[in-house]
Order: sequence, then structure tokens, then C-alpha cells
Amino acid sequence: MRISIGSFTLPAAALGPDNPLPPLGGPSLVTVPSDLSAADPVMARNLAYGRPNTLLPYTVQDGYSRNLADTEIKTAVVENDLMRAEFLLDYGGRLWSLYDKAHKRELLHRNTVLQPGNLALRNAWFAGGVEWNLGTTGHTPLTCAPVHAANVGGKFLRLWEFERMRELVYQLDVWLEGAVLFVNVTITNANEHEVPVYWWSNIAVPERDGTRVLAPAEQAWHLNFDGILNKVPAPDGYTDRFEHAADHFYDIPPGRRPWIAAIDSDGTGLLQTSTENLRGRKLFVWGRSNGGQRWQEWLSPPGHPYLEIQAGLARTQLEHLPMPAKSRWSWLESYSRVAVDPAAAHGLRGDATAAVTAVLPQLPALDPSTVDARPTEILHTGSGWGALESRLRSRIDAVATAGSAPHAPSAAPGPHDKAAMLAWPDGAAEPGPRSPQWAWHGGLDLPGTPFGDESLGRDQASWVTLLEAGTMTAPAPRLSPASYQVSPQWKHLLENASPHNWFTLLHLGVARWHAGEREQAVSAWEQSRAESENPWALRNLAFAAQDAAAAVELLRQAHGMVPGVRAIAVETIQAFLEAGKPAEALTFIDRLVLDLRLHGRVRLLECRAALAAGRLDRAARIVDTGIIVDDLREGEDALDDLWFSYHTQRGTTPLPQLPCLYDFRTGARE
Repeated sequence: MRISIGSFTLPAAALGPDNPLPPLGGPSLVTVPSDLSAADPVMARNLAYGRPNTLLPYTVQDGYSRNLADTEIKTAVVENDLMRAEFLLDYGGRLWSLYDKAHKRELLHRNTVLQPGNLALRNAWFAGGVEWNLGTTGHTPLTCAPVHAANVGGKFLRLWEFERMRELVYQLDVWLEGAVLFVNVTITNANEHEVPVYWWSNIAVPERDGTRVLAPAEQAWHLNFDGILNKVPAPDGYTDRFEHAADHFYDIPPGRRPWIAAIDSDGTGLLQTSTENLRGRKLFVWGRSNGGQRWQEWLSPPGHPYLEIQAGLARTQLEHLPMPAKSRWSWLESYSRVAVDPAAAHGLRGDATAAVTAVLPQLPALDPSTVDARPTEILHTGSGWGALESRLRSRIDAVATAGSAPHAPSAAPGPHDKAAMLAWPDGAAEPGPRSPQWAWHGGLDLPGTPFGDESLGRDQASWVTLLEAGTMTAPAPRLSPASYQVSPQWKHLLENASPHNWFTLLHLGVARWHAGEREQAVSAWEQSRAESENPWALRNLAFAAQDAAAAVELLRQAHGMVPGVRAIAVETIQAFLEAGKPAEALTFIDRLVLDLRLHGRVRLLECRAALAAGRLDRAARIVDTGIIVDDLREGEDALDDLWFSYHTQRGTTPLPQLPCLYDFRTGARE
């Protein structure tokens, strides 16, 4: 087996800058569960457990467009004489390609472009390969972020990162044995509190005529677009029979080895299996409707359709499992070609699953100590967040042992005891899969996943200063914050920062808001504004405002300070519309800089404002020209609603068919 660093060139859209505004609203599901009466008590408890208040400390990645340019993509490669696996080092460590050399066949959907779309928790997501989802319901915040990579003694490739929302370390140890790729996944909770855990390995495979997805289950959980969770017979697996987008979570009985396979008409395809603690399996298809096909081509070029087969810790993607304090979970996954008799693969479902079960690869026994084996060669540097967190926890340990303040003596006195810095709200949930507690020595000083100071960068700079000096240097008010921190430990440091300035107060308000301290957050933002008028506090005050007119005025002031920041301009237009002031929204749009006026999201809002103001002529120019919203959200019905509202207001009878350009509808409501 050989481990190396490589690259390839692919048409890709640049991610662009992150949105500078803190995402103060909670994560939204495409379909919100409304009826969970079919769930058993364990599932019902897990469904109600673990949903975060916000996506913080992450920022939103919405700076991309649909302009593709040839781009060099960095990879880590694991290969032998039979197989070759490529991992994207700047995109969450995604397994991008699994090539079967013996049969000259790509087993995954290896997209021919890298085109972000608004499907992930942080917005930017792209189709293809195997994505490693850790965090909360949705595509991981790390899907478009770098990971650390190392060679571990030539025995396996290791990929790892620090997940900031749940404060977990995850690592993948990857190797090949013959024609089988093995991935040993480990999640480490080094915290002194329980953590809600969500994990799904999201596998994209080509969708061809006659493709059938199989799993060892007779029943499945299905969430309808009306929000009702039902237990239904497992689908027959033929993906071309789905009219609309759908997902089914296979209810694999305890004691059966979990697996899922996508098999083509010739009886061959991709097989994924795992140890039993990775229990869940899922099928997702876009469906044959116009909207489903539009989404396919939005994410993957025409002629390259794909579907997803997935594997997770829970039975559905709406659940979180409680992971005990100072614990570690591991499981082993395998990815390989499957080849069975076509007649069996496409016969009765029971016969087909039996045929696949008979050829499952044997999973090797693992030595738990390999998880902590030290890297022998660093291949790639990920984010600096793990290094920053390691510094923070080392400082907390110093407080506990020496009784000193967690920053320089020049800082103002305050309650810096370890208990206060580690305080965390309790959560109750049905126990999930447990693993023995492991020796923990504080901090993130984990030998197998080092977070070196060389990874620290601009995003971490202000927080290093807070740790070392007890406050943050206040930049010019028009300069946007690079990052946020909201954990109880960081909130504690912000509360006790000295001296407070507009910048520390801004961040303190964000941390308080995340903690549910809404009045105190508003107070901090008002103090930030009083210290120095700044657009960021103004925007946050607008988000918290109860009065629509007050929100408009705050956002108008914020925009005046940073007229080129699209996120504030968009929120200002939305506020005008919510306040029932469409004519003023149009006047505001007319005064925007040209780049903002031409952005698809602004044009969409302009058309809404024109309709609300009775300006059908202006709306017609936009609708008839065509609106392309680069970051259209999965499940967002803005374009079709706009189309039908426009023609209804015009009095068009009968209503014309929705053009494919605007048809992103994926549910049965079509």
C-alpha cells in the first residue's frame, strides 16, 4: 500500500469569503417533523434531544457563485495494485474517488465539477464522493473546510479535525487490504460534559438505468413532506421508480450486520458495510420530477445523475445520541466493489439481500491502541481551531492547578475558577451506544491527532490575544469580524475581558445570544455601539428587534457604514418587505452598488418588492429575463412562489407551467 499527496484539476467555483454576520437563528430542516407518534420511546427521546440553538461558532459560507474555473484540488492518495482512493484535503477530507483498477471502474459518483450549492449547515455543499458528517442534522459544517492529514508509519492515512459546534475531535484511519478500503472512524469527547452526537457517512454513487439499492431490512422510516414520520415497507430499491425526492431510513433489526449497496443491472456496484455500532442506513434520491432533475443538474452536469446511500450512528438523521463525558467511540467501515448474480440481485428482495450478505467482506480485528499511534509524517495542515482549543484547555488546567487567572496579570480581576469556565447545561436523553472511558489528561493533548501552533491563523488571532492578554484588540469598526466563539469557556473570558471595547462587547453579545441570554446579549450590543458605532452591533440589534420599523432603521444605518457587504444589504431589503415597505425597498435597491444589484438573491427580492408595490412592469423585466440565485436553499420555494404570484397578479389564465429554470420543487406538492 502506498500513501502520497497528489492533486488534480477540476472546474470549480471558488468558495469566496465567509458571510461576516453571526448566524443568530437556529438551524433549519428541509422538513420539520410534525408528527412523531410512530416513533418508539428511544427514538422519540433521541428526536427531541441535542438540537443546537444556533450554528455558532461557525460562519455561513455563501460567497460562491456559479462561475467555474479550472482549479487545482489537493488530495491524499491511498492505493495498491487493486484499488486507488483519493481524499480532498481542503474539503472535509471527502473520499472523492474509489477506483477499482482490476475492473477499470469508478465506484463512486466522481463529479466532473465542484459546484457549491446551499444544502449544508453552513450553506456551501457539493455533490460527489463520501462525505463525513459530524455535527447536527444536515451536511457537516466541515464539508468545505480543510482537514489535517498524516502518514502513520506507512500503515494508514489519518485525517482529523476539531468540530467546533460539539467540541469533538474526529479522525479517520484509512487503509487498503486487497480490493477493500477500510475506514476506522473515531470520535473523541475530551469534554467534562455529555455531548449530543450526530454522524452519517454520505455516499454518492452513479444513478444508472436499473440501479437498485439494497439493505438488510424489511421496513424503513420515512418522513413525509408534511412532516409525518411513518414506518413503511422498505422500498424495492429501484431508484428510477421514485417520482419525487425521497429518503428512507432502513430499520435494520438488531443482530444483523448493517450494510447498504447500490447495484447496477449487471449485478455489480458499490457495497458499504461496518461494525454494528454504525447502525443506520439511508437511501436518498432526487426523483424523476422536473424539480428533482433540476437539482441534479444544478449540482452535477447533465448526463451525470447520482443518488446517495448513507450510514449513521442513529436510525434516522433526525436523532442525536448522548456521548458521555471523557469517552471515545470507534467503528469500522469498509467500501468495496460488489458482484453478485444479476438474476439474484434483481429478483425478490429477500433473495437479493441474501446474495449480498453472502459476499460481505470480513472486517479485521482492530487494536484500540492504534487510535493513539503518533503520526510519522504530516502531510497537510487543517484549521487552527484545534490548536486554539488546546491552548484554551491548557490554560483552564493551569487555573485549576495554580489558582491563577487564565490570562495576563494586567487583566481585571474576576471569577476565573475552572468550575465556572466548564459550566454546561445538562441534557437528558435515552442512553446511546457506549464505549469504555479512556485515560484523559486534560486539554486536547491527544497523541494521535496533534493540533500544532503552526496551524493558527488570522481567524484565531483575536482569540489568542484574548487568552494571552485578557482582552481583544479592537479593529476599525468597519472591518468585519473574522470568526466567533460561543462556548461557556470563551463566554467566561469575554465576560471578564478588561478593558472592554466595542469588539469584545460585540463578541460577548453573540456568546450570550447563543446561550439563550437574549436581554443580556442586546445590552452588550448596545454597549458595543456606544463604545464605537459599528455596523455589526447594529445588525445584531436589528435581528433582535421586536419592531419591524426599528429593524429597518438599524439595518439602514449598518448598510450605510459598509455599503459593499451583501449580507447586510440583503437583510435590509428583507426587513423593508417584512415591515410592509416595498416601495422603500425598491428605492434602497436602486442605490446599491452595481455588483450587489446584479446578485441573484437581490434580484429575487427586487422582484418580490416590485410585485408588492404594484410595479408589474419592473417585475416583468426580472421574471422574463431570468433569475439565477446562486445560493438557493434546498426546499426553498421562493422562485416558484414568485412565478405564480407574478402571473396571478397579472391575471394570466390559465396559469402557465412553471419553467424548468425556476422549478426546484422536490416534494409531492408539485
